[in-house]
Amino acid sequence: MPMLEVIYSLIGWLCLYFLFVCTFTQRGPEWNCRLVTLSHGVLIVLLTAYVVFVDGPWPFTHAGTENTELQSFALAVCLGYFFFDMGWCVCYHTEGPVMLAHHAASIAGILLALLMGVSGCETCGVIFGSEITNPLLQTRWFLRQVGLYDSLLGDAVDLLFILLFATVRVGVGTVMFYCELTSPRTSLIMKLGGVVMYALAWVFMVDIARFGYKKSKAKYKRWIENHKLKDMDRQKVGGHSDKSE
Repeated sequence: MPMLEVIYSLIGWLCLYFLFVCTFTQRGPEWNCRLVTLSHGVLIVLLTAYVVFVDGPWPFTHAGTENTELQSFALAVCLGYFFFDMGWCVCYHTEGPVMLAHHAASIAGILLALLMGVSGCETCGVIFGSEITNPLLQTRWFLRQVGLYDSLLGDAVDLLFILLFATVRVGVGTVMFYCELTSPRTSLIMKLGGVVMYALAWVFMVDIARFGYKKSKAKYKRWIENHKLKDMDRQKVGGHSDKSE
């Protein structure tokens, strides 16, 4: 039963969270929750990648078809996590309305796919595209916590995150959205869910583009200031050498 698997999944993510709580006693609740999120991101990306690219069927051509056992399993694992994370976010008030809306839409979409027994292949495809950037997002947060974000590593993580989000979640996501809307097998309610998820992806993309612009602008200003300081240092050194001569 898919719902039983969802309950097992929820219990598993809760147990992992409390394991991190007991292990990292000096860290706060968000640190432990982010570790669970990172673990889920890596696991679900690998699982849905196998479902989409190896086990099949191909979501771009088979949207709306009946779920396979592996698709249902992947959806149950993911749904259990979203129940956990949604509850945690509500308890600790850490996320804004957009992220909560994303979680609610994800829960509704996965739940519908499990209950109706169809559209599992495109739902797994959407999960793969949505979660592939998640480990980078969590890595960015952990780099901030340990004081390593303002470094070449932090810049590389941000750049890779922006590129992956733009190409996979928005670029490939647009193709997936079109295939879902035009598929005669996909139900109307799943198509409406696709509209909501696609709209949220663009809301996130606008925020990410603003962030990328601000960070690039700040980096450029810093580079200009450093360049000016180096020129001033060279002039001072040249002035001292002229006096000594």
